[in-house]
Amino acid sequence: MKEETLEIANRFKISLIFILVILTYLPTFAWMRERFLALESYYTHGWLVPFICLWLVYRKKKNLKKITIKPAISGLFILIFGLFAHILGLASQIKFVSGFSLVFVLLGLSLYLAGKDYTKEILFAILFLVFMVPLPRVLIIHISFRMKLLAAEAGTSLINWFNIPAYRAGSIVYLPNTSLTIGSPCSGLRSLISLTALGALFAYLSDLPKVKKIILFISAIPLALAANILRIGMLLWVAYVYGHDVAIGRFHDISGVLVFIFAIMGLMIINRILQWKPKE
Repeated sequence: MKEETLEIANRFKISLIFILVILTYLPTFAWMRERFLALESYYTHGWLVPFICLWLVYRKKKNLKKITIKPAISGLFILIFGLFAHILGLASQIKFVSGFSLVFVLLGLSLYLAGKDYTKEILFAILFLVFMVPLPRVLIIHISFRMKLLAAEAGTSLINWFNIPAYRAGSIVYLPNTSLTIGSPCSGLRSLISLTALGALFAYLSDLPKVKKIILFISAIPLALAANILRIGMLLWVAYVYGHDVAIGRFHDISGVLVFIFAIMGLMIINRILQWKPKE
């Protein structure tokens, strides 16, 4: 009876603490919501990340029940650091610092309340929250600009390889019959951010050694870049054959979906290659 009462009290304490955390981070969550809903947002996947994290923790529930709770005082220092970063981020209006601090706060709470063994089981779920924190707009604009120039250059080279005459000036690709501007939405940054998160999840769930998991995760980056370059090449080919309006119409949206299909297939192929073992 005493054990049941103690367990109920612990659950109540943990629930209360996490409610306080949610209330503390309400301004940060409001900022994230604004970025998720922004026009041409690079973080439309952000809504899914918390639910994926909860699912990852739920998968571990059997293992978590077997772990003896041993609170670690080191978690208190991580918690204090996270809260300090949160306050600093809000005070200086650098919201992404506040967003990243949530990872440290949850990590510190897990260590302080449950201990190292417990935290080790849910560590990836906590770290995965990083993928819902939007980067600063200045950094996004800078990276997007560089990536759209790269995509335009690589896409032009790709169709030149198929003997289609084209040349690039900045982010504009000139074809014999039309021209196509490679804007920020076609830079590939959105797919790069989303596919990096997907690659991390795919690698974590794969049945591979740690080193191969890291290789699988890293492979998501060149796959995302290659998929976007292929997309730009396809858009340029359609513009050359069928005209500008067809290229920027429905095919533009369809090609965006094809990027993810190509990249996911690539991850699956690399996963199979990494799982391959030579026959004795």
